[in-house]
Amino acid sequence: MKKSRFSETQIVSILKEVESGLKIDPVCRKHGISTGTYYNWKSKYGGMGASELKRVKELEAENSKLKRMYADLAIENDAIKDLLEKKPWSRRI
Repeated sequence: MKKSRFSETQIVSILKEVESGLKIDPVCRKHGISTGTYYNWKSKYGGMGASELKRVKELEAENSKLKRMYADLAIENDAIKDLLEKKPWSRRI
């Protein structure tokens, strides 16, 4: 996916400009974005402040870390199950 040339805090500040009463078209022209981009940003970041944005980024980072941990444990669990099914040791009665 193409990286935006605007950071999340810049996007939030652009959205705040429109919320403060300015028209959408002049703000989009000023920043060099399309109105479609503005509305995409509004659906994603609308109503968020800088502190909320920081918290969301922290939660996303934590979520990805937990997903990696779960994947590692699932692989390890499958390997242990395979090992136990093979029963490399045998009982001699």
